[in-house]
Amino acid sequence: MNQDERSKINRIMDRAERKIWVTFRKEGIHKYPAAATDPALATGDEYDVSFLGVPHRHIFHFRVWIDVFHNDRDVEFIQFKRWLENLYRDGTIQLDFKSCEMISDDLYLQIAAKYPNRSVWIEVAEDGENGALIKDETHRPQLVSV
Repeated sequence: MNQDERSKINRIMDRAERKIWVTFRKEGIHKYPAAATDPALATGDEYDVSFLGVPHRHIFHFRVWIDVFHNDRDVEFIQFKRWLENLYRDGTIQLDFKSCEMISDDLYLQIAAKYPNRSVWIEVAEDGENGALIKDETHRPQLVSV
């Protein structure tokens, strides 16, 4: 490989954005209290979602991406996943009656405290079917090849 090719590869490696991602699932009960009484939700027709106003079960599916700053296990997958799962097991975070977006926000606060100055994307879905994606695009300084 000549110097020009090596320089081009180094430039790409220095500028590339890198993230790892992990997945996990958590059983939870939630509800949407307004659905029982809000006329826009309790419509009485095929669009009626008033049933969401009572507690119901889901398996929440999580996919979490986080910036890594180098290619050699800056954040180790298995440790990151276990830490995230333990936030729920230990009661640090509760699913309660929250929306997928609210669940994402709670999780983001914990991740940002432990891993500051990193972009984080969090996807939370009910039963792997419908969900939300929250992206915090924390920008870090651009690395420059010399």
